[in-house]
Amino acid sequence: MDMALMDLGGGVGIFGTLLIGGVAGWIAEKLTGSSHGLLTNIVIGILGAFVGGWIANALGLQLGEVFEGWFWGNVLVSVVGAVLLITVYRMLRGR
Repeated sequence: MDMALMDLGGGVGIFGTLLIGGVAGWIAEKLTGSSHGLLTNIVIGILGAFVGGWIANALGLQLGEVFEGWFWGNVLVSVVGAVLLITVYRMLRGR
């Protein structure tokens, strides 16, 4: 299978997934002016990885060519997805 596009797992394991989710959720929280707890940040960051990864793949972004290693590319994709999730959630709730 061609892995040129950013894959969602990246082979980071459960600890890496939690770390990236927590960092991405925290950054998204700060960017959107939200206030969440650690667990919510991790969940939003992990879900954001799926959303951001889907968008990156749909746009044909070759993030593996831009970022060496897995961390920064995954964080960037996760933050974008998490910000979108928070924004859509707020729009649906009318806040």
